[in-house]
Amino acid sequence: MDRNAGWRTGRGIVVVAAALAFAAPAVAAPEEIQVYMYEMDDPGDVGLDVHTSYVATGDRTLDYPGEQPSIRRLRVTPEFSYGLSTTFELGLYLPLATLDSTGRVGADGIKFRLKYIAPHGAGDGWYYGANFEIGRVDHRLDLNPYNAELKLIAGRYAGPWTFAVNGNVDFTVDGPQPAPASFDLDTKLSRAVSKSLAVGIETYNGAGAFRRLGSFGSSEQSTFVTLDTRFGRWDVNFGVGHGYGANRDGLIVKAIIGVPIGRPPRRDVETP
Repeated sequence: MDRNAGWRTGRGIVVVAAALAFAAPAVAAPEEIQVYMYEMDDPGDVGLDVHTSYVATGDRTLDYPGEQPSIRRLRVTPEFSYGLSTTFELGLYLPLATLDSTGRVGADGIKFRLKYIAPHGAGDGWYYGANFEIGRVDHRLDLNPYNAELKLIAGRYAGPWTFAVNGNVDFTVDGPQPAPASFDLDTKLSRAVSKSLAVGIETYNGAGAFRRLGSFGSSEQSTFVTLDTRFGRWDVNFGVGHGYGANRDGLIVKAIIGVPIGRPPRRDVETP
């Protein structure tokens, strides 16, 4: 494939996605509030990110009988990754753990993913790829236990600036209440202010089911102010956000902690 054609394709994805993102400001999977970018494990290397989130305020209204309220719930999900090649990475989320407001600890599911990032040159430039995820979660977290997601990844890094956009197609694989496939758009814009710190904004923008795209008011939305930093070989993405639209969560705190169990993930750009 002609690399220049690939870059043009990536630019087109970003332009279309960005236009949709700024047309209206959803929340990622509760166990993983993250915008995917270009990080990859080298072939044969193992990585570990620990995803955590805590809902401090919100509405206790439940969507179905037996649902676990998200308010004052802590979620902790280790994500193990393995570099299959220079372009493919395998991931495993295990366990999807929760600590609810009553002090009950649960191991509530497992998910697998396969991530692809197209080859691209180091330095300033565009990147694009895709991620496929499938798994099972407990009834307390989702009425339909088996779900999957196809995530399109695109973005650009230029000097201290990094922009990323994810277009996510979410669909039910199996469960008691089949639902149509839905779409949401996640974005991240950050600026490095030093070699070890970047500040940014992340938005998670639900657009509704495909048959009713643009139903932002009836979909989940959230926006986070974020810090990305390093402590030696440890990476941390920390964010404070708020839900709106159909999202009943108020104040949300989230962190993704990169644990240095192997070599650092491959990156194509370093902060200044």
